[in-house]
This record gives sequence, C-alpha cells and structure tokens, in this order.
Amino acid sequence: MMLLIYLSGFLCLLLVFVVRLISFIYRMWWRPIRIQSQMRSQGIKGPSYKFIHGNNKEIMDLRGQVMMSSTPMELSHHDIFSRIQPHIYSWIKLYGKNFLIWDGPQPQLVVTEPGLIKDILNNKEKSYPKREAKFYEKKLLGEGLLTVHGDKWAKQRKLASHTFHAESLKRKIPAMITTVEGMLERWRSHEGKEIEVVHEFMVLTSEMISRTAFGSNYLEGKNTIDMIQKMGSICSQNEFKVRIPGLSELIKTSDNIESDKLEKDIRDSIVSMIKKREENVKTGEVENYGNDYLGGLMKAYHNTDETQKISLQDLIDECKTFYFSGYESTTSLLCWATLLLATNLDWQDKARKEVIDLFGQQSPSPDNVSKLKIMSMIINESLRLYAPVYSIVRETKKEVRIGKVKLPANMQFYIPIHALHHDPQLWGEDAHLFKPERFAEGVAKATNNSIASFLAFSLGPRSCVGYNFAATEVKVALSMILQRYKITLSPAYTHAPVQLLTIRPAHGLQIILHPI
Repeated sequence: MMLLIYLSGFLCLLLVFVVRLISFIYRMWWRPIRIQSQMRSQGIKGPSYKFIHGNNKEIMDLRGQVMMSSTPMELSHHDIFSRIQPHIYSWIKLYGKNFLIWDGPQPQLVVTEPGLIKDILNNKEKSYPKREAKFYEKKLLGEGLLTVHGDKWAKQRKLASHTFHAESLKRKIPAMITTVEGMLERWRSHEGKEIEVVHEFMVLTSEMISRTAFGSNYLEGKNTIDMIQKMGSICSQNEFKVRIPGLSELIKTSDNIESDKLEKDIRDSIVSMIKKREENVKTGEVENYGNDYLGGLMKAYHNTDETQKISLQDLIDECKTFYFSGYESTTSLLCWATLLLATNLDWQDKARKEVIDLFGQQSPSPDNVSKLKIMSMIINESLRLYAPVYSIVRETKKEVRIGKVKLPANMQFYIPIHALHHDPQLWGEDAHLFKPERFAEGVAKATNNSIASFLAFSLGPRSCVGYNFAATEVKVALSMILQRYKITLSPAYTHAPVQLLTIRPAHGLQIILHPI
C-alpha cells in the first residue's frame, strides 16, 4: 500500500515536471522559432533568435564594445544614436526600417517608419496597449500612471491632468522660482570657477517636485528620492537579463534582496508622508488635504464615491511614479539644454535677450513663461538631439495586421526614439547639428506634419502628461541662470552620452559661470 502511495506521488511529481518542461520548451524554443519563421515569410527579417536569451547577449556585447572602446564624441556633431543603441543602429543597416529582435523569448518588432508609429501610438482601435512592466520596473513604479491600463489608467490620468493643466502650472511657478533661487545662491561661491551641474540639477528637480507636488522640501523627500534612484539603477542593470518563470523566483540574487528592501522602505516613507498630511488636516494646518498633487491623490483616496476612489496602494504607486518620472527626465533635459547653450553662445545670447526683454532682472512672471518662444525652440531641439527616454514599447493583445504584415498576439513594438530623431531622411542632412530654428513655427512644421518623427514625450493617449510641467521647470531654471550668468563649457568636460534610465553625460557636466 505504501509503495503505491509513494509511486503515485512520484508519478504526480513526474507529471508536473513534464508539463513544466513542455511549457518551458514551448515558450523558450518552439514559439520563438515559429514566430521567426512566420515573420520571415512576410519579409520581416532580423538577427536570429538564440535559446533563452534571444538577442540580449548580442545587445549587451555591442553596447559594451561601444562603451569600452569609444573615444569622446565631437561636440559639434550630436549623432548619439550609434552610441546609445549600437545594436539598433547596426541592425537597421542590415535589415531595414522595420525588423524583428528578441528580448529573451519575447518577440519585438522594431518600427522606425513614422506612419506606422503614428498608428501604433494613437491606438484608435485600442489594439496596442502599453506593455506589462518588467519585474524590477513593477517594484519601482507599481501600478502607477506609467504602467497601469484600462479604466484604472483613465482614472489616474484624469487625476494627473488636473495637476498639470495651465492654471495649476502657473500656481506652481513661484515655488519653482524659490527653488532655483536656492540653487543660484549655492552657485555664488563658484562664480568664475568650474561647477559640476548634473548633481545640482538632480537636487533642483527633486526639490521642485517636493515643493510643488508634495508640499515638502528636498531634505524631507531626499530619502525617498535616494531609494527610488537606487531602485532605478537596479532596473537599468537588469534591463537585458532574462527571468525564467519558476526558476527566477526560487533563486534570490543580491538585486532581488536589495529591491525587496527598497520597495518596502519606499512604501514606508510614502505612508509616513501620507500620515503627516492627514495629521495636518486634523490639526487644521492644511485644508481639505491641500491643492498640490499629493492633496489631489488623498482626496481621491478618501472619496466616498467608489467610482472616483483610489486605494492606498494606488496612492503610493502614483507618488513613486511622480517622484521617479519627475526628476529623471527633467534632470536629463536640463543637462543637455545647458550643454547646448554653453557650446552655442549665439543661441545663448538670443535666449538671454528674450528673457531680459520679458522679465528684465525680475523673477519670471507666471503669465509670461509661456511666451518664451526662443527658449521653447532650444528645448525642443535639445529634446530632439538628446531625448531623455530612448524607446517606447507597445504590444498586441490579439492577432493584428499593421501595414502589410500580420502579427501574432503578444508581439511587442519597439520604437527607438533616437533612430527617428537623428534620421536625415526626416530632418535633413543637418540632422545631427544643433539648429533650434527648425522649431520656429512649432513641432508640426518642423516635422512636415509627420509628428511621429518627434517622440521626446511620446504621442497619442499615453503621451507624457507631465511634459508641460517639465518644460516649465526648465524654462524657469534656464531663464534665471541666463539672467545672472554667461555659461561656457569647462575644458574638463568629456562628451560621452550614456544610456542609464535616461540619457545622461557619463562623466558629469562641468561648466564655468561668468557673472553678467
């Protein structure tokens, strides 16, 4: 009898093993090979699928070669595409505008034709949702606005839109001005000397977020921001590592352990901030939870209408998302705009004249920041050449046809932003030069009405809701800097853009401040 029980148990375990083995082989070998064959039969080529890791090892090798062997780039020529994404750059030459690559066993159709990209991102038939967040991305952002889907996304988008509409932004400008004044006060001791500004801008954007969105200051939010930055670094380190279902859950790596702790500590930090705001409401220090972003989220959290209410976890995830996306992209944009102004003194002079004409030596006026036309041109050209985000990913939930190609369910679209922003066929033979005059008549004219050629903050329903907030931060900061200083590049600067979570200067950005 006991033998039969043991035998039965053994057979059950064997059956489970066989089922999982078949599932593993199907996912890691059979399905990729079948999809690769289907796509090649339709004329879509690409690098061959490799068992388990897809093309990720090739990608890491190519990126490693570039970073190890590349000499610093020329400052007059901003062709960063081949440096940031050498694999996409090389494979476009081999396989054409659209081709198939593999993120582990996940097929991705790389798309660089603006017409197809416009259809994908506008997503009128709701056939191309944003892809599911990866393991570490989920820990970083939870189900915040950047990762969530469907009705939940619509509710959270509406909450965020209220924070970023024009009148709300105007009310935030005085807090932005106060934050920049603090930075410029620190800069007084560096006048006529070199200063490294990447860290300065990280502190600045973090402080702006803390003041305008969470009613606190940089020191109060610093611990949360530091932890989110560490989690972001873990995401970046694991971008091309393949997680094997079942096995990855059993093996606890150092990144697993650290990210678990960070996730808990970030949650605790944000919960503490929420409780503090609730206490301030009870004591009458804050009325109706406040008018900032945190206040709006907390009103929704305490709403008695279930259709408008959000959960505590939703509130926490939105805070994490705002902290992360708010400082990361804006810091990148500020760095590259500053570099381009420091190396193009004619445009720096034009921007300064516009600022002085509008504001004199006074702080930027909330009503006039939107009138900074030359500054807007410079910002757009900075975004074109050095877009902070390097890719957009969407996916198919069902079998679809795009153009002449039939795609299976669960295929992803990979849109490499710099491939479009640096394409001479879209921008002319001077595509790699800094020419803000391209945007003199706005984005639509600059792109010959092919707006999918300019994707710095995406396009369509899932375009970045915080773009105007980021642009306003940068306009205020640069205006106040130019009122006080002529900025030039330090001889110590090495031009080596690098892909982390966003595009950053690999060795910092050293400038010299010349008081005016």
